[in-house]
Amino acid sequence: MVASVLDQAASSLTNIAVLVIAARVSTVHGFATFSMVYLTFTVLLGVNMAYVGQAVVLTRGGVAATGAACRSAVSFTALAATGVGALLAAVGAVTAAVTGGWAGPGGAFLALGLVLPSVLVQDGLRYAFSTLRRPGLALAADTLRLVCVVPALLLQPRHSAPGLLVAVWGVSAVPALLLGLRLLWPHVRGVRADLRPYVRRGHLGQRFVVEFAVGNASSQLAVLGLGLFAAPLAVGALRGATTLFGPLNVLFNSVNAFGPPLLGRLGGRRAVARAAAVLGLVLCAVGLAWGLVLHALPARAGHQLLGATWQSAAALLPASGAQYAVMGLGTCALVTLRVLSPRATLPVQVVFSLVSVVLMLGGYLLSGSALGAAWGLAAGSALKAVAAWTRVARLPAHEPSSAAAPVPAVGAP
Repeated sequence: MVASVLDQAASSLTNIAVLVIAARVSTVHGFATFSMVYLTFTVLLGVNMAYVGQAVVLTRGGVAATGAACRSAVSFTALAATGVGALLAAVGAVTAAVTGGWAGPGGAFLALGLVLPSVLVQDGLRYAFSTLRRPGLALAADTLRLVCVVPALLLQPRHSAPGLLVAVWGVSAVPALLLGLRLLWPHVRGVRADLRPYVRRGHLGQRFVVEFAVGNASSQLAVLGLGLFAAPLAVGALRGATTLFGPLNVLFNSVNAFGPPLLGRLGGRRAVARAAAVLGLVLCAVGLAWGLVLHALPARAGHQLLGATWQSAAALLPASGAQYAVMGLGTCALVTLRVLSPRATLPVQVVFSLVSVVLMLGGYLLSGSALGAAWGLAAGSALKAVAAWTRVARLPAHEPSSAAAPVPAVGAP
């Protein structure tokens, strides 16, 4: 568990460092272009995580079964990333040729297309190591990734072109990629990759991609709409408060990435649900404690963290603290469903992600402030947690869990 959390922290720190350093060595317009390209990568990373990563961690069985699943997942990621990367590179090359500027978006997207296979496969290895119950190997590779990318970007000259930064960022992933593949090899040696399950109708990853799209796109579009049609300052306050709870996002991401294999080892439905409930209560307590710590921060310390945004964000801390507390419960409930009944998570995610959006907008309209929107988000998260745990409680006692199935993550529907 410690290795899992540290690995997620290393990955999150890498993303933060990349953006901070890129902002320092770029022009304003260059960083805007880099951010746009990096956002594209983030979306592709999320899709790959949902379609491949969250499905492969549900694999159960012996050494041969898990090894074959991991080899298939890495092979599919490499093949898909190569195809998407070629498309991005072609679009970038055409854009640069038409606009006559390789230093603009065209060159940046061309660079992203060229490095996409290496960065996606390197990140995807984390889920293979999770399936193998070897999070320490993922930590080793992701730590090397962090150690390589920071100096590589810091060595770039001032006002570097965004395409150059993207290329350096991507090439710096190669050492971590090679290390990860070397660490993975003993566990997949002698087994064959099978890519057919990933293109079959009913593959679990298809449902997880829909969950990712609804859960992320709906909230992002709602916040964007709040800024466009209501109050941009409310968006800044919500983003500022969310940023302060970043450490909890690391914990939640760790539970999503490494929770299914750990819970799957417990076997029966009751044991899995009991362990997940205890973990949910722990995360809930951590969320409340972190909210109290932030609420007790002196104004001077808060201004050093968020600058002028602190005053508006500080008013939202009680609501955001409550939201993150119930999010801990909801995250563990959804992970429990993913282990015991993977196809049960989609309706919960879709319905209650939309409910959260409605409550956020309704809270803002009723109160006329960002505080109402924040309490709306907290109420939506609470309802999602209640719905997810209710669904867990209603699972038949005789229903076989995915922990008992040989390889449910890559099987037919």
